[in-house]
Amino acid sequence: MSEKNKLAEKLLYAPKNGYDRLSAEEEKAMNVYCEDYKEFLNHGKTERLCVEYCIELAKKKGFKAYEAGMRLAAGDKVYFNNRGKGIMLAAIGSEDLSHGANIGAAHTDATRLDLKPRPLYEEAEMAYFKTHHYGGIRKYQWVTIPLELHGVAVLRDGKSVAIHIGGEEGDPQFIINDLLPHLGREQGKKPLNEAIPSESLNVLLGGRPIADEDCSDRFKLGVLQYLNEKYGMTEEDLISAEIEVVPAGKARDIGFDRSFIASYGHDDRVCAYAELAGIFDAVSPKKTAVCIFADKEEIGSEGVSGMLSQAFEWFMGDMCRTQGVALTDCFANSFCLSADVTAAYDPNFADVYDKRNSSFVNYGVALCKYTGSGGKGGASDASAEVVGKVRKLMNDNGVFWQIAEMGKTDAGGGGTVAKFMAQRNIDTLDAGVPVLSMHAPYETVAKLDCYMTYKCMKTIFEQA
Repeated sequence: MSEKNKLAEKLLYAPKNGYDRLSAEEEKAMNVYCEDYKEFLNHGKTERLCVEYCIELAKKKGFKAYEAGMRLAAGDKVYFNNRGKGIMLAAIGSEDLSHGANIGAAHTDATRLDLKPRPLYEEAEMAYFKTHHYGGIRKYQWVTIPLELHGVAVLRDGKSVAIHIGGEEGDPQFIINDLLPHLGREQGKKPLNEAIPSESLNVLLGGRPIADEDCSDRFKLGVLQYLNEKYGMTEEDLISAEIEVVPAGKARDIGFDRSFIASYGHDDRVCAYAELAGIFDAVSPKKTAVCIFADKEEIGSEGVSGMLSQAFEWFMGDMCRTQGVALTDCFANSFCLSADVTAAYDPNFADVYDKRNSSFVNYGVALCKYTGSGGKGGASDASAEVVGKVRKLMNDNGVFWQIAEMGKTDAGGGGTVAKFMAQRNIDTLDAGVPVLSMHAPYETVAKLDCYMTYKCMKTIFEQA
């Protein structure tokens, strides 16, 4: 090697594609991990279903439901179910909570369509549900694709029933109509975000009337008859229901080499599952490891199940009280990885990316010093010390990583729960999987990046 090359190797930062560094043994482990992740995606079409499946998996790993005042010892494993819509897991470390905790904070809500409170109507002898979109969707992507319905309804008598239609073999599925191109001249002149108005995102439910020709609302009644026979519901019960409209279908491998996964909900279930697998596999952590599946991130982290809720303080504070530790001391000595996805560089839309500061597929977990928009608005902006700490941990433990912003400064931006964790006086850094087609009904991620994000989370839980 020439002196010039030696100097370049010593001084230059030169990221490499992960497949040029991945051992055959790790590639095998990566593929096993990604099969398990796809199973998680297929079970977790909504935040409620993610919580249910998480509890099922956690119990198999020895986690028990947390109860207020529970006294815990090193090696104990507990979970706190926050109203069925969020969950927190803790693996108790050998040090008490005055030394802090190592926290992973992801979210399991995803962009979708929610039913309006009075959604059911009929028009032109067809029955429809009206929807209200949840989070930042591109509305044109949601028409003419197969859809499923998942959720819960609380009936007049207070009984709660789970609703799942469209996910099983033989189930009917649903669709939102679009305008035919033959009559779409004026629609085609509109900007993308105006071509499909929100009030046109109406889900087609059926077109068969009940038999009584003298009855009004015959098509609407046909839908209600189905819901009543299967779930015991009336129209009024839709008012106290949370029913989500999500893309149909399962997670699938993409590409001749199967190196990608396409699915609904990678944002942010890909990081949530990395946390979950990481806390399951963490070996004898000194600090208590905490895994968070938060709700409501896509709409600002509000509400009792969002990261702004005091539910996190209650869970951590109660564990601190049993050890005689002040929660403020615990937070001051804690570290959090805000585990959320970022935008992968896409050469088809290169003009919105700063290529030197973008994340690339197959380069590993993407560390993000700050998110936000414009002049870092809404960012927590991690310190050099925090970035340096994580960088060293990744290098020391064979985790492939990269540094990234979302895109060009003037192109837009985004946010995560990082700032809400930092507001609690917890050192926090964003890290996650680069995603292609983020917020689309079907997003795409690279398997290598998924696996490296898992390794990142496991390392944080064990050593941060």
